[in-house]
Amino acid sequence: MSDSDTDGITLSVRAAEKRDAGRGVARVPEQVRRRLGVLSGDTVVIQGSERTVAKLWPADPSIPDNVIQIDADTRANAGVHVGDSVTVRPKDTSTIQDAERVTLAAPPSIANGKERIGTREATKKLRNRPVRVGEQIRIEGVGGEPFQVVDTDPRGDVRITSSTTIRVVDTDSTDDDPVLEAEQREGSDAGEDGEYEVERTAGSGVTYEDIGGLDEELELVREMIELPLSEPELFQRLGVEPPSGVLLYGPPGTGKTLIARAVANEVDANFETVSGPEIMSKYKGESEERLREVFDRAEANAPTIIFFDEIDSIAGQRDEDGDAENRIVGQLLTLMDGLDAREEVIVIGATNRVDSIDPALRRGGRFDREIQIGVPDEQGRREILEVHTRSMPLAEDVSVEAIARRTHGFVGADLDAVASEAAMAAIRDRPTDADEQAEWNSDPTVHKRHFDEALASVEPSAMREYVAESPSTDFTDVGGLEEAKQVLRESVEWPLTYDRLFEATNTDPPSGVLLYGPPGTGKTLMARALAGETDVNFVRVDGPEIVDRYVGESEKAIREVFERARQAAPSIVFFDEIDAITSARGESHEVTERVVSQLLTELDGMRENPNLVVLAATNRKDQIDPALLRPGRLDTHVLVGEPDREAREKILEVHTRGKPLADDVDVAELAAELEGYTGADLEALVRDASMKAIREVATEHDPDEANEKADEVVIERRHLEAAREEVDV
Repeated sequence: MSDSDTDGITLSVRAAEKRDAGRGVARVPEQVRRRLGVLSGDTVVIQGSERTVAKLWPADPSIPDNVIQIDADTRANAGVHVGDSVTVRPKDTSTIQDAERVTLAAPPSIANGKERIGTREATKKLRNRPVRVGEQIRIEGVGGEPFQVVDTDPRGDVRITSSTTIRVVDTDSTDDDPVLEAEQREGSDAGEDGEYEVERTAGSGVTYEDIGGLDEELELVREMIELPLSEPELFQRLGVEPPSGVLLYGPPGTGKTLIARAVANEVDANFETVSGPEIMSKYKGESEERLREVFDRAEANAPTIIFFDEIDSIAGQRDEDGDAENRIVGQLLTLMDGLDAREEVIVIGATNRVDSIDPALRRGGRFDREIQIGVPDEQGRREILEVHTRSMPLAEDVSVEAIARRTHGFVGADLDAVASEAAMAAIRDRPTDADEQAEWNSDPTVHKRHFDEALASVEPSAMREYVAESPSTDFTDVGGLEEAKQVLRESVEWPLTYDRLFEATNTDPPSGVLLYGPPGTGKTLMARALAGETDVNFVRVDGPEIVDRYVGESEKAIREVFERARQAAPSIVFFDEIDAITSARGESHEVTERVVSQLLTELDGMRENPNLVVLAATNRKDQIDPALLRPGRLDTHVLVGEPDREAREKILEVHTRGKPLADDVDVAELAAELEGYTGADLEALVRDASMKAIREVATEHDPDEANEKADEVVIERRHLEAAREEVDV
């Protein structure tokens, strides 16, 4: 921050929050707001290489004191990029007038008649926005491209009010050129900064605010790409070559292409997109010539980002049989080595098959950094949904947080499909009467039921991957088993929490824990609760899904599981029904023997990574190969047995928590009567009793009456007794 507040406060630019995109909002920390002497909602002047105005709002408390958050349009209006500095000053309220008329030039997608906007709707969407001639603004819910302010009455900085007339003109309007009219205004009429420079800009495309859940990855890409393009002289002073390329890898639909487009747009670089397969030609030498042409164009139009989508299709590992592929890889290596640092050309590659790319490309000087764009976690999914529902008129019953919790395994492209499908469901659900339909069309709403319908129809593309996620279950959801909980805490939680103690005593933490016991005693639940308790990622693998009939595939699956877990560390890898893949060697199938050997190798290699723990569950411990059970592998064995009376009482308390129990239900008395019941049996008992109570009300009344009597439903002792007769123990 600058020392003088009269000259304004100097702040570092950061991308806006996802919900603020296109709203003309500047968020600053509370301390900065007080120093500026303004209130939330007041107009401030932001001075970069250009000058613009924006509404000031408070930033999240976690934002540093020297940061201002502004969206892509405000950054463009101020002539700055993320990481640049701007000066922020309070705007004298007497110098900002209410606008009588504002003329906007529509972007080509709207100007060409594909989409029209009413002036009343535009005024409503832009109310209270401060604007000035020459700036770009977006109208929420109207296309993705920005409009441009080409004229205002009065001149200077103005505020759009409910009485302002918004005039939208086509970009290629011939009978009336408002831009020329604005340029011909005299300097005295141009506000406090003299004459306006009105420059029509193209649609700004993808911005950082359009990317959710990838803030860390985006920062890494920016660091590798923006610096070499914006400050190449810095690398010369340091005496090092700037990075040549970045390789983005991860499952399909996670946002690799989107990141490349956003960075190219934000750094004002030309963007050359090369789809891998289109390079290929049946004629010898033509594929290489196409590659050379791409690099020649990039150098001629520098600064340029060359983006190779699906780069694995043209840069696979070279071998004796692939003559054409070998020549293309060789040409690509030569071109990347030939990039001059002064030419300001950077290569981005994207692939979901990173291991199939030729190793020669994956060294420093070519693809200098490899960045994984992984499957988003719950917070990432919430951000992505906020981006895709930003302009969607959501009903009050729609909770983005709840949808994010339900969409485990969904990538960004899947969530985009969910939002689109929900909108389509809303359209299908609109009234059929012509007048009512017209009213709905003017003010549509998307409800929770539409999202439920969308979630049922969209299949998550990452569900076949081993997705790492932090479960919300913890030990309070597990009744009894106190001794097993303590052993798990010491084996898994302590090495992560008390790492200094383990270092001081030079003690290696346990590398693996085996939960064994009869079916239904809570082994799987215990594993999930442990992950939730320790707040680490949880990678669950069902034993049988590992086995593949093709040689090498089962072992590859094991390697991929551990690779994903290492990338998501600290994490717990949980093998459920591990006996299915680890039968004693010499007595089992050849595939199982190879899986056991691979698993032993991975477990032995885990000592290098203390943030990785393997949990396994089985009800057939005697079937597991003895080599897996020795110290250094699955060395901690925890018996999860049938619960005693006290444990049964705690399990019943967990499963009856929040249920309307009648006075004649005594949980302690019930627990004493249910000798031999496991946790799963007790859960089934309570669920069946609940269903019987619901059935009594549902069968006696129609749905509306039954729902009105929801507060009167009570689970009585007789329901539990009836359920007990049906639960087979």
